[in-house]
Amino acid sequence: MAYTVSQLLTLSQQDLDDLFSKSPAGQIPNGEANGTAIIAPGTSFSADIASLINIFAWQGKTFDGTHGTLTNRISAFGLNAIVAEVYKTTSWFDSKECIVLDYSKTSFVAKHIRDEIRQIEPSIYLGIVYWDQKQLIHFALEFPHP
Repeated sequence: MAYTVSQLLTLSQQDLDDLFSKSPAGQIPNGEANGTAIIAPGTSFSADIASLINIFAWQGKTFDGTHGTLTNRISAFGLNAIVAEVYKTTSWFDSKECIVLDYSKTSFVAKHIRDEIRQIEPSIYLGIVYWDQKQLIHFALEFPHP
């Protein structure tokens, strides 16, 4: 089944976890991706919450695959801020390979955050956000079609 970001917002927490677990890490991405926070997954509120977050807080991530880093696009102005290191390693979720977005050494503000992503479609990655080692939310990253 091919997934869209809109469809991800309708999936339950368990469905998102299952999709993440069965997906490959994929290649470390490069370029600008639009981000969608998936909060209250599978509820009628999920799309509205995602839209508000996208307008006022977080629009996505810009990857520099050559240097293994990224910046987040944040605020209503789309500022590039909050840097992370990007690399492949074992997932905290299921001990399989994933791409880690590690803020522990690059950001005072987000030093407790670790994101893990896996590729679910050629241009879409599904991610999990952790605070220390506690799973918080899922998110999606959508890159322009190749």
